[in-house]
Amino acid sequence: MENLNQVVDALQQGEVIAYPTEAVFGVGCDPDSESAVHKLLAIKQRPIEKGLILIAANYEQLLPYIDDSQLTDEQKQRIFSSWPGPVTWVMPTKPGVPRYLTGQFDTIAVRVTDHPQVQVLCQAFGKPLTSTSANLTGQEPGRNVADVEQQLGDQLAAILQGETGGRVNPSEIRDAITGNIFRQG
Repeated sequence: MENLNQVVDALQQGEVIAYPTEAVFGVGCDPDSESAVHKLLAIKQRPIEKGLILIAANYEQLLPYIDDSQLTDEQKQRIFSSWPGPVTWVMPTKPGVPRYLTGQFDTIAVRVTDHPQVQVLCQAFGKPLTSTSANLTGQEPGRNVADVEQQLGDQLAAILQGETGGRVNPSEIRDAITGNIFRQG
């Protein structure tokens, strides 16, 4: 992770970066920077209505965005039993979480990653990152630095050097309230 500082600097300057996740490379930015999120959506050609996933090093980093008071102890236990790991949970948001993160929803998708490089990146940055696959909408997601450079390289401020976690499928997405699966992992 020889370029960790470069990647963190880019995030702090409101830029869009790419980084390895459990299965594919993700593109991300500071979730609290509206201009950075709009830049990311433009790069991806992704509609804002879809909302974005937040990926974090630990649960505490997600607390400014989620309203876990709406979850029962049983629901929280189900979530915590899957984290850190490749399961993304859709949770109620705290009031004031911006629409540019939630899209058309009153919820937000969040994950505590078990990918060591992403954990270090989120800890160094001090908060979660937005996480969406590193590809143009409709194209194959990048699974290595060369793939990402080919599709998006000239539009990214930095790419965290590293390897994905080796999983074949992107993270499973589940509803924290009902347990329903939105996307199979």
